[in-house]
Amino acid sequence: MLIAMLAVAAVVATDSAASSGDGAPASPPRFRVLVFSKTTGFRHDSIPVGIAAIRRLGRAHRFAVEQTEDERAFTDRNLARYDALVFLSTTGEPIARQAHRRAFQRYIRRGGGFLGIHAASDSFSRWPWYVGLVGARFRRHAPGTSAAHVVVEDPGTPATRGVPSVWRRVDEWYAFRSNPRGRVHVLATLDERTYDPGDAAMGADHPIAWCHRYAGGRSVYTAMAHTSASYREVAFASHLLGAIEMAAGRGPFACPAVQ
Repeated sequence: MLIAMLAVAAVVATDSAASSGDGAPASPPRFRVLVFSKTTGFRHDSIPVGIAAIRRLGRAHRFAVEQTEDERAFTDRNLARYDALVFLSTTGEPIARQAHRRAFQRYIRRGGGFLGIHAASDSFSRWPWYVGLVGARFRRHAPGTSAAHVVVEDPGTPATRGVPSVWRRVDEWYAFRSNPRGRVHVLATLDERTYDPGDAAMGADHPIAWCHRYAGGRSVYTAMAHTSASYREVAFASHLLGAIEMAAGRGPFACPAVQ
């Protein structure tokens, strides 16, 4: 774990010079991701910082990063260029047209990958297919931001092997309308004894990051990264990198299938 965290630390602390303006590495990329960050509801200040962090990870780990807030990117031809789609704190109804939603669905059914970050679970609340893809729907969050213990449940995945088994960090802590366990493979949970959840309590079993196979594709979700500071944390950068690689099919994906 120490080696993995030191490698990511170099990424957080320094920015590679060998890159192009669109975030693609100079050498041939291992894979390509599209970061989608459109919001029609609350907009997180951390979105630009998150985009920059993913670009840095791409340059350091040889994957190409493109970013858009234009739903016209959701066509069969364009989505086929990407190994994973990263929904970065999207909110509301960021894809309005049914044709673009259907292209998104076909992309997943053809084996594409999806990573939802933080408020991605607060999008498309009336679209059951998307709620199933994420794994759960946002209900509310605990008051403000606070330090809490994230407890790693599966330390053997790319998204968790570079973080402490009990990971104390500051964030805005989400609760969901239903517990996704049983539908997903839980990667980490929140210990509600270590912070005040207020009206956002879920009890002793509070999943906060997970993965699953869905409708032919791969889905990973992390509820963390409300704050801009999250993207400057070495451990969170490791978590994010591993989640991207899992979604893109470039890391072990021991997650159940859900139809």
